[in-house]
Amino acid sequence: MTTPITIALKRLPHGANLPLPAYATHGAAGMDVVSAEDKILAPGERAAVATGFAIAIPEGYEVQVRPRSGLALKHGVTCLNTPGTIDSDYRGEVKIILANLGTEPFVIARGERIAQLVPAPVQRAVLDEVDNLDDTVRGTGGFGSTGR
Repeated sequence: MTTPITIALKRLPHGANLPLPAYATHGAAGMDVVSAEDKILAPGERAAVATGFAIAIPEGYEVQVRPRSGLALKHGVTCLNTPGTIDSDYRGEVKIILANLGTEPFVIARGERIAQLVPAPVQRAVLDEVDNLDDTVRGTGGFGSTGR
């Protein structure tokens, strides 16, 4: 197991009395995060749902926002822009972009688990502009070119 990183968390006034993001089980990869507001998502609707906290992620890391599988399977509710990225220099409130892909309105209650947060290291890159790229067996094939 790797050494955990420390992420500073500031609870905002509308996040009072809510549980902080937490791992539900010993083997969980993501910390469950809850809604800080009551909201109804109509079928086809999307919204940025408040969590009631802001975080300071150490430089060299990001926090990925991922959907909860139970909400996706049972209700068709998922996170857009998945995985979403919270950058290390962002200090605003964490909001979860939820979409209702289901056929029924979805009621979000304050304190309900709505997503997962997964800290991850970030690898920076330097681009090297060239005239040609090396050849590979796959070449320029993409978008399903290797089969169904």
